[in-house]
Amino acid sequence: MTTLAIGLFLVLALLGMPLAFSLGLAALGGLAYSGIELSVLPQRMMHAVNSFPLMAIPLFMLAGELMVGGQVMQRTIDFANAVVGRVKGGLAHVTLLSGLGLASVTGAAVAGASALGTTMMPAMKKHYDVGFGSAVVASASNLGPIIPPSAAMIVYALMAGSSVSVGGLFMAGVVPGILLVVGMMGLASYIAHRKGYAPTGEPFSWQNLLIQARRAGAIILMPVVVIGGIVGGVFTATEGAAIAVVYAFIVGKWVTRKLSWNELPGCMFRAALTSAVVGALIAFATPLTFLFTIELLPLRLSEFIQGFTSNPEVFLAMVMVMLLIVGMFLESNAAYIMLVPLFAPIAMAYGIDPIYFGFLFVFNLVIGMMTPPVGVLLFVMCGIAKIPMSRLLHYVWPFIALQYLVLLLCWVFPWLVTALPHALGY
Repeated sequence: MTTLAIGLFLVLALLGMPLAFSLGLAALGGLAYSGIELSVLPQRMMHAVNSFPLMAIPLFMLAGELMVGGQVMQRTIDFANAVVGRVKGGLAHVTLLSGLGLASVTGAAVAGASALGTTMMPAMKKHYDVGFGSAVVASASNLGPIIPPSAAMIVYALMAGSSVSVGGLFMAGVVPGILLVVGMMGLASYIAHRKGYAPTGEPFSWQNLLIQARRAGAIILMPVVVIGGIVGGVFTATEGAAIAVVYAFIVGKWVTRKLSWNELPGCMFRAALTSAVVGALIAFATPLTFLFTIELLPLRLSEFIQGFTSNPEVFLAMVMVMLLIVGMFLESNAAYIMLVPLFAPIAMAYGIDPIYFGFLFVFNLVIGMMTPPVGVLLFVMCGIAKIPMSRLLHYVWPFIALQYLVLLLCWVFPWLVTALPHALGY
C-alpha cells in the first residue's frame, strides 16, 4: 500500500500535477487498494487543518501583508540606511538588514521576496549588476523562515507533535540567523570591492540614526512585543500572530498613515492565497501519512536505520544529505509534511535534542528554496528582475555556499542552536 502510494505520488508530481493534488490522489489510490473506507480521506483532511496552532500561519501572513500595504518597508529601509552609512556594497547591506526586519514580521521567504524585490530592485539596478542585486534580495528573503516568527517552524512543530515547541524552534533560529546576516553582509562587501561598485548611501551620522530610529521605533518594537510575548509565555504563537495583525494594522493606519480601508481586502486575499497553498498541502498529505502509520512505516524505518548504525551522528549525516537532495527537487512544505512524521521520532530514539534536529531539518530545506532546479525564490526573483535563470545563478551560488557553511557550523557546534532556547527554559 505504501509503495503504491509513494509511486503514484512520484509519477503524478513528475507529470507536473500540483503537489497538493498529487499527494491527495496518491492517498486516495492507497486507500482504494487497501480496502479502507474512502470516507477516511475527508475526515483526515478536515482534522489536519482544524488546528489552533495552524491558524498562526495565515495570521502572520496577514500581518506581513498589512505591513507592506502600510508602506512600512520604506521606514525600515531608511533606518537600515542610517545604520550602514556610505560604504561599498551599502545598498546590499541595507537590503539584508531590511530582509532581517521583514523576516521578523512575515516569517515567509516568498512574501519577503515579493516585498523586498519590488521595493529594492529599482535602486539595485542603478548601482549594481541586476544579477547581483537579485541574488542579494533572494538571500535576504531566505531569512524569513529562519528568523522568528517562522511559518516553516510552525509547520514542523505541527507535524512533529508534542516533541518540540514552536517557541523553542523560534529561539533556535536567532543566533544562526544573525550569523547568516553578518556572513552575507561580509560576502556582499567582498563582491562589491571585487566588482568595483561605488559606495552608496549617506555618510554615517548619529543624529540621522536617532531620527530614523525614532521614525521606525513602532516597527522595531513589533517583533519585540510579539516574539517576546510568545517566549515569555504571555501568549501562544497563534495568539501572538493575532496580536501581530492588530499591531500591523495600527502601524499602517495611524503611524505611517499609508494603509487605507480600500487596501484591506487585497491584503486579506493575498494572505489567504498564500496560506491556502500550505493548508492544501497539509490537508492532502495527512491521509498519506495515515497510510504510513497504519503500515508501521516509521517503526520499520527506525528499525532499519538503527540496524544500519547506532551512531546518532551518522544518522544525522544521512538525514542532512537526504534533505540536501530533497530540497533541490521538492517544495519545502511538502517535504515537512511527508518527512517530519517519519524522521522526528527516529531522532528522538537516537537521543538527539528535538529542537536541534528540528532546526537543522528546517534550515536544510530552507536553503533548498534557493537551489535549482526547483528553487522557488530563484523563479520569483527572475520574474521580478526580468532576468534569465543562468544570470541569477552566476551570482547566487556564493550565497548558497555561505548558507550551507552556516548549516555546517550549526551541525558541528550544536550550542549555536540550542544555547538560547535552553537558557529560556525550552
